[in-house]
Amino acid sequence: MSGGRHLAKGSQKPELPDDGVLRLYSMRFCPYAHRAHLVLDAKNIPHHTIYINLTEKPEWLTEVSPLGKVPALQLPKEEGNPSLIESLIIAEYLDEKYPEIPLFPKDPLKKAQDKILIERFNAVTSAMYKVFLGGSEAAPGALTEISTGLDIFEKELNSRGTPYFGGDKPGMLDYMIWPWCERSAMLKYLLPDKYEMDKERFGKLIAWRDLMINDPAVKVFYLDGETHAKFMKARRENVHDYNMLVNDAKRQRTC
Repeated sequence: MSGGRHLAKGSQKPELPDDGVLRLYSMRFCPYAHRAHLVLDAKNIPHHTIYINLTEKPEWLTEVSPLGKVPALQLPKEEGNPSLIESLIIAEYLDEKYPEIPLFPKDPLKKAQDKILIERFNAVTSAMYKVFLGGSEAAPGALTEISTGLDIFEKELNSRGTPYFGGDKPGMLDYMIWPWCERSAMLKYLLPDKYEMDKERFGKLIAWRDLMINDPAVKVFYLDGETHAKFMKARRENVHDYNMLVNDAKRQRTC
């Protein structure tokens, strides 16, 4: 394990115990890796976490992630110690492999519809990153795109009549869109006019957001908007301070 520090080029591959426990290769600020953490924690699945410096990737990373991407999930109990990549593939695998706490709906149609909504959320994430990386120069056009995309989810939550997209508790759709919803809190730190969601337009989503913040799986890996903004501001300057949380024990999770 990396002890919360991101392993970089020239580092040795960590020696992990031969205990059959899943191994997640991650990056602390990556929203796609965040998805994998949420599913693992929601299902209470034991796992080791190895953090990766994505700017200066360790040479051995391709042994577990052929494309050099995170998240990558290594399965030591399976023959050949195979690894999975891509957040949605990992999430669906975990839901099928560990069915005790199901996250996707059991009904095939409802599952398919939720997967479509996860795909449609890409329009929101694309617009968000225009602001995250471009700042005020990307607004208000990108903010309009974000709001238009979120209208779909406000309407969907209203039609379902439940506090979460998954019903009375978070499901896969909730967890797959949460990483960007959590990061949206940095907008008020990145824009000159502190951005806040329209309470009338997005009343259901705001109530959902407030519930999600207190979900046990979310709380394990949660970072506030100011912290996310600090990392993003450095990234804009082409500085990737992956280890900015290493000395902050409250914000670190190593396994």
